[in-house]
Amino acid sequence: MKLSPASFLFCAALLGSCLGLAQTRYVHCGRLLTMTDERVLTQTTIVVEDDRIVRVLAGYQRPPEGVELVDWKNYTVLPGLIDCHVHLEWEQNRNSYAERYTLDDTEAAIRGVVYAERTLRAGFTTVRDLGGRGANLALRNGVQQGWIPGPRILTAAKAISITGGHGDHTTGARSDLFDPPPGFEDGIADGPDACRAAVRHQVRRGADLIKVTATGGVLSLARDGRLPHYAEDELRAIVRTAQDLGLRVAAHAHGDEGARRAIAAGVHSIEHGTFMSDSTLQHMKTAGVWYVPTLTAGWAVSDSAKRAQGFFPEVVRRKALDIGPTITQTLGRAYRAGVKIAFGTDAGVFPHGKNALEFHYMAQAGMKPWDILRAATVNAAELLGLENEIGRIAPGFSADLVAVPDNPLDNIRTFERVAAVMRAGKVFTNE
Repeated sequence: MKLSPASFLFCAALLGSCLGLAQTRYVHCGRLLTMTDERVLTQTTIVVEDDRIVRVLAGYQRPPEGVELVDWKNYTVLPGLIDCHVHLEWEQNRNSYAERYTLDDTEAAIRGVVYAERTLRAGFTTVRDLGGRGANLALRNGVQQGWIPGPRILTAAKAISITGGHGDHTTGARSDLFDPPPGFEDGIADGPDACRAAVRHQVRRGADLIKVTATGGVLSLARDGRLPHYAEDELRAIVRTAQDLGLRVAAHAHGDEGARRAIAAGVHSIEHGTFMSDSTLQHMKTAGVWYVPTLTAGWAVSDSAKRAQGFFPEVVRRKALDIGPTITQTLGRAYRAGVKIAFGTDAGVFPHGKNALEFHYMAQAGMKPWDILRAATVNAAELLGLENEIGRIAPGFSADLVAVPDNPLDNIRTFERVAAVMRAGKVFTNE
């Protein structure tokens, strides 16, 4: 029997798969930012085997026969982007406060599949999911198993909160709807012993990190958004327990005092940090704590509070009005103070797939383009403990790439028009 060329290649690929042979791709890059330095390389070839980068070569190297060519000559190619603060289970809308009673975990996971692919196609090949009802664990596992397309996900599973705090979904509801009230299994913990139990429970469920709500928040129905929610001994118990089990802790903190307590307790990152003082920022810098500012979410809630009548309950609307401008000013002060900054958006508070808006807001805060790019690649990878895996284009790193029309050092908003993405060697094209 004589095989056609197409049939021969198919059979060869099938045989290679069966034998465990590597699948090789050559990627031709018109411009390339490896993020090892500020040079913009031109006419470069990245050689990918399976899910790894194996070589970066000068010139447009001709691929061997049977090797796939990815033609990105018209684009600037960078490492896949990293968003250190998302919520893949949900997306804020007028019905969000009712959905906690009408949407079950299975439905949340199915909807999250849509959000995960949308995030990936926006150029974000790795995300840190900072809390939901627990369906985020299923999303992470589904991506890992190859069942669904999506970014690499590190998840906190359920956030840890005080009773009546930012993470307590029963706040504002009839008391008889939740009997018994949520406990440490649901992330609601008061006192050091319950805090330890809450951390251990999330670890048992498979969390990659721990998130604690150290202050009030904007979108929860609790009245305050600034006041501290955990005492020092409770925060120390959370951080120490997580560290003993090999996990890092991210602290949601809008108010200054709660942020200060969290930093003193040894958390790895402060999320939002809206009302942090200059002295707290200096404390962060000295302690080496990362700042994840989430500007897009701040501007989104401010805009909705001002323009969309009835979008938020009144208690939320009052808190949301000035978050955008305030959080942007805080990032500017943190940047000038030399605080370590990692990219994070709080996607879910605004539509998934719009994560790249954060680049524009970071520039408005006064950050230079190169520092913004580092925040979304090298810095974010270090925050996640994956600095030897992602965030750069170099041999041995994951084959996570993003292709955009322009050089982002000249036009930081080019990420709002992602042409194509490679995630672990697999290509997703938007054009």
